[in-house]
Amino acid sequence: MSELIKKQVNDAKALMDKAIAHADSELTKIRAGKANPSMLDDVNVDYYGTPTPLSQVGSVNTPDARTIIVQPWEKSLLPAIEKAIKEANLGVNPQNDGVIIRINVPPLTEERRRDLVKKAKGEAETGKIAIRNIRKDANEKIKKLKTEGVSEDEIKVGEAEVQKLTDAYIIKVDQLSEAKEKDIMTV
Repeated sequence: MSELIKKQVNDAKALMDKAIAHADSELTKIRAGKANPSMLDDVNVDYYGTPTPLSQVGSVNTPDARTIIVQPWEKSLLPAIEKAIKEANLGVNPQNDGVIIRINVPPLTEERRRDLVKKAKGEAETGKIAIRNIRKDANEKIKKLKTEGVSEDEIKVGEAEVQKLTDAYIIKVDQLSEAKEKDIMTV
């Protein structure tokens, strides 16, 4: 395999690694009935007029499997943090006791679990689409190498290599999705 094709295959592999990491982080955000600080990763607090990630204005801890505690570094931020968590529409109700914000994570109902499984499958499908798009781009770049003197046979070998990568990464996304489904459906 020529160096030009190897470079395209390696670039595709790096992009697919990023797609897997992104799919994994998106699946982690879907709550499975257990309290997890990453549930609040997308919450932005109005910090003196600037939207700031919650993790940068306070500490987020889970003392037990059903509770998340947010302790702001400035007490004056308590109402803003409480408001931001409510607006994030996470299906939880923050309780402000004047020092910390306590969030009780309710156990999931069967219907809610099924909705979350659908959401997890949707995230997995988004990951697969990203991987297929990377494959398409890589194959187009490999075909363009013909103008640089790369033979037809080497181009076919390069495309086959990209397809092997694609298949392996699709399987990884499926494994992540299955693990998340199992996690969600476990009572």
